[in-house]
Amino acid sequence: MECVISLPTSQYPSPRCSIPAGAGKPSRRLLNSLSATSDPSTAVRLVRKFVASSSKSSSLQALSFLISHSSPFSLHLYQFLSETSWFQFNSKLIASLISLLEDHHCSLDALTLISQSTSVLRSPRDLSLFYCDLIDAFSGRGLKTQVLQSYARLKEIPFSGKRPYQSIIKGMCLMEMPEEAEEFLREMGSSGFKPSPFEFRLVFRAYGRAGAFAEMTRVLQSMEENGMALDTLSANTVLSCYGDHGKLSEMVSWIQKIRESGIGFSFRTVNSVLNSCPTIAMLTDDVLSLPLSIDALFRKVEESSPCSNESLLLRELVDFPLLCSLLDWSDSEVKLDLHGLHLVSAYVIILQWMREIRSCLVAGKAVPLEFSIICGSGKHSRSRGESPVKKLVSVMMFQLKSPLKIDRKNVGKFVAKGKKVKDWLC
Repeated sequence: MECVISLPTSQYPSPRCSIPAGAGKPSRRLLNSLSATSDPSTAVRLVRKFVASSSKSSSLQALSFLISHSSPFSLHLYQFLSETSWFQFNSKLIASLISLLEDHHCSLDALTLISQSTSVLRSPRDLSLFYCDLIDAFSGRGLKTQVLQSYARLKEIPFSGKRPYQSIIKGMCLMEMPEEAEEFLREMGSSGFKPSPFEFRLVFRAYGRAGAFAEMTRVLQSMEENGMALDTLSANTVLSCYGDHGKLSEMVSWIQKIRESGIGFSFRTVNSVLNSCPTIAMLTDDVLSLPLSIDALFRKVEESSPCSNESLLLRELVDFPLLCSLLDWSDSEVKLDLHGLHLVSAYVIILQWMREIRSCLVAGKAVPLEFSIICGSGKHSRSRGESPVKKLVSVMMFQLKSPLKIDRKNVGKFVAKGKKVKDWLC
């Protein structure tokens, strides 16, 4: 596909975008170079040179990064890529570029690119999926008019299926328009396509994020009335919405409902609940002053929390057998994996872990050869290599005079011999 779009350098702001840690070296070098120049013509030459000297994967990765960071040179890079022998149409990537153009008020260029794209899409299915990708991209940038225009065009295409409804419902929710999303949910059902828990979850989550809890509950009940039982993911979504608005009393009632329904807890359950506890979250701001037992934590929360429901919420969570999915006990090793847990959750889980291990050992359970706590080395932390959870574990183990030390073979793991841990805890 040959691109004949003009290259509007004056309509864009000067590029000053941060470089993502996950970018490959070629992409990082290009982004560094573009950020260092203020001359558009020089930047265009850099982009051309980059395409000429880079592989297909590096070039496409760079385009994706430039678009995600709203770089003014995304269109330039796309034009040069479209002129290569290996270039192939990529619906999601081009939709993302079109949404960037619209966001920067380059509507003529966006329309030209849409026209070029639709001209190469022969089947109704491919054309339909392209407009679904446009809806996803436009809604991600809050472009309501363009979302509705794309949906109207989508309805004219013979092949539609379920995907258009999924895209428009997701788009409306992303733009914080739950009422409109619910209308499309009804339209979906009346058109013969039964909504799935995914669509219902999008809508009641959008209501919950807006603080419209009566509407959230109504949509949730409608989902259950349509034969879709409450599951862990939906339960976590409701907890998260209540937590975002500090509704601790409602969270206590909801956890009790989860328990009665027999729905299992997950990492997200723990994170949603504990991130909503202001006193506990404040405590983890200073890991050197943390209470070092569950009982001490309860006393601190009861003394310091301005809300009595925080202690009740913590107790509901702690009384639930959380460690079943986290604790791996065998004759050779007892392993606690903290991956997926936020800082405040890791803190409470470690306190529970110590209490549970002590209880098991006192009851006469066989002592394994080794105990370990896996916290990661910080590869996915905001500051690469500086894991907050690892620091938390290190400080707690030091203050508790624990035998668990950083493993020589794995810097993201604390280990100790089973007998030493027994002597320490018992």
